[in-house]
Amino acid sequence: MKLREYIACDGLGLARLIHNKEIKQEEALACALQAAELLNPKINTLLEIFPEPLAGSESGTAPFYGVPFIIKDLALHAEGILNEMGSRLTQGLRTPHDTDLMQRFRHAGLRTIARAATPELGYCPTTEALVNGPSCNPWDLTRIPGGSSGATAASVAAGIVPLAHANDGGGSIRIPASCCGLLGLKPSRGRVPCGPDMAEPLSGLAIEFAVTRTVRDAARLLDAVQGPGVGDPFEIAAPAQAYADSSINEPGQLNIAFMVEPWSGTEVDEQVKQACTTTARQCVQLGHRVSEARPEIDWQQFFDATHILWTANIAAMVDHAAMLCDRTVDDTTLEATTLACYHYGKNVKAVEFLQAQAEANQICRTVGQFFQNYDLLLTPATTQPPLPLGVMNANDPELDAVGWSEQVFRYCPYTPLFNMTGQPAISLPLHQSTDKLPIGLQFVGRYGEESTLLQLAAQFEQAHPWPHIAPLINEFLEQE
Repeated sequence: MKLREYIACDGLGLARLIHNKEIKQEEALACALQAAELLNPKINTLLEIFPEPLAGSESGTAPFYGVPFIIKDLALHAEGILNEMGSRLTQGLRTPHDTDLMQRFRHAGLRTIARAATPELGYCPTTEALVNGPSCNPWDLTRIPGGSSGATAASVAAGIVPLAHANDGGGSIRIPASCCGLLGLKPSRGRVPCGPDMAEPLSGLAIEFAVTRTVRDAARLLDAVQGPGVGDPFEIAAPAQAYADSSINEPGQLNIAFMVEPWSGTEVDEQVKQACTTTARQCVQLGHRVSEARPEIDWQQFFDATHILWTANIAAMVDHAAMLCDRTVDDTTLEATTLACYHYGKNVKAVEFLQAQAEANQICRTVGQFFQNYDLLLTPATTQPPLPLGVMNANDPELDAVGWSEQVFRYCPYTPLFNMTGQPAISLPLHQSTDKLPIGLQFVGRYGEESTLLQLAAQFEQAHPWPHIAPLINEFLEQE
């Protein structure tokens, strides 16, 4: 198998070739490692390429049997593998067992070849951790790949693997998917297990899954990993039909709301605005009813509650990591804004934390009422196309905790609300800027209704297909 043939395949395409014995899984692995060797020096996404891929299912019937895969260095644990979370505080930390999701990735047949970078503790919409250096966007090496799953997203967009692990506590699947021209699905809260080490990460704000190039990969992977783990605090209703089956069905005429201006009042790039309004018109062309509307929330109330939940969780994460690694929490082990968030979180009182949860509950009720009248909400994924590297400096000593959170949310005010509500949301790579940078659009569905998002995504994939690979790899393909 040649590299050109490898990057033309999505995950299921590779698995089919392996299953039909048209190629050996070692051929797919060799291509992934070749791509990593060629591209990683340019995009700086992979912290560690494993001498041998992590073992997966040996069953030839596994849906992604033999498909190369990458895991993000945050939240997910693989037995015996480093889990350093983009921080000097946790250098050398290894995890003693697989998380539930890692076991399901293995069972799906995925062959994990590498561990990818993350911003420190994931609280950043770019991937430029001080300890690892910046990861670059394969569409333009001077631009951010998004965060916090920017390194896995950039690896997929560059052509190293067809899909990769990602997680999302405020947009960390959808933002890098938008920046890198991928499909990024954040499932409903509780759809994908996070145990056994966590019950509801980030007090329910965070969810695990992946970034993919195609709808069918996202649907089939969700089938492979969805469902509660042993001892999970709650179970949500299982899908009525497998996502791989339901995603090929027409969704019927959907009632779609769209909004351009964010609740925060942040200025939005004109190209992003145009992409959103164009997508709304495309929805009409696909046969859906579209109107301009949005759930009305008090942005300051939402911001304050989210900031408290995030910083309190960061404080707990840092203290636990410091204990495990026997290191001191100070400016030699944490970046400036992480340290500021740590101190802020340490000072959050229990009553304040509970009040933040109560405010989140009221916001969820308001948003839920809106979705009684609409099937989906369309928004931009970010306020601008991918920013230049270095613009968002998490090690800026001039920023306090609130100032950093405000800077984060200026770039991505559309995504974090749906971490609070727990609703499924997806970023689709439907447009590009005049500089040929990807612009993703977010669709949000009712809680538990990932199938509707996947059905609409499949409609767009057929009617308005997107490029699957960034042009960076072309210079290497010309040498084949």
